[in-house]
Amino acid sequence: MLSAVSLAVRPRFTVSTVTCRAHHTRWSEPDADRAHRLVLVRRGRFRRRVDGVDTDLDPTMAYLAAPGEEERFAHPAGGDLCTSVTVSPDLWEGPWTGATVYVDARVDLAHRRLLAAARGGDVDYALTEELLGLVASATGHRPGRPPSPADRALVAAAREAIVADHPDAAGLCSLADLLGASPYRLSRVFSRQMGVSLTRYRNRVRVGRVLRHVEEAGDDLAALAADLGFADQAHLTRTVREHLGHTPTALRRLLVRRDLTR
Repeated sequence: MLSAVSLAVRPRFTVSTVTCRAHHTRWSEPDADRAHRLVLVRRGRFRRRVDGVDTDLDPTMAYLAAPGEEERFAHPAGGDLCTSVTVSPDLWEGPWTGATVYVDARVDLAHRRLLAAARGGDVDYALTEELLGLVASATGHRPGRPPSPADRALVAAAREAIVADHPDAAGLCSLADLLGASPYRLSRVFSRQMGVSLTRYRNRVRVGRVLRHVEEAGDDLAALAADLGFADQAHLTRTVREHLGHTPTALRRLLVRRDLTR
């Protein structure tokens, strides 16, 4: 049910693709972590429990695992695909405590550049630099203080609706109606927990879809803009530039090339 493929292995770090084909709502048996790990979701979603706190993980939320933490996992949505980055303490000198990490569009791009560097084959320079950049970006994007269980449930439901592109997620008010909350409460709780507004989060999800599109050699940006609910192609380009500092054309050059050493 669980398989891992190593993309890069060095004494101070490993980068692996982890595929899970499980589909169950029950929690797994506890397993004590033995390393400092950053785990980013590339596809699918699942749940993680540490110290009695449950977290919903999807491509917009990653987690940092610290040695000694007791983890449990559940997969009510089916399988998933993740990138697992293990880092030794002597490589990374910054703080590394177990935490949930908000994966904004810049962290998403750093993740994809790491995978592109792995395809390029230059592990000791290009990939190592991309890895350090990814970890620095991820550890600097943490949610705020722990929310109440009700708030966590509301934010998780909002994220799920946006990521799943539910029709009612097209507007804040319709999303709030879907979740049985007032628009004010939904907006306030979401911003407090995630550290970003609902609007920025929704745009971050859409920018992730643009990244996937340009990565897969798609070139019909006008059709993509319409599919993602942008006013037009120019609106899509402005949003991407705001989140990443690059146009879709520039992103394609960053992500498709195989040699990142130049």
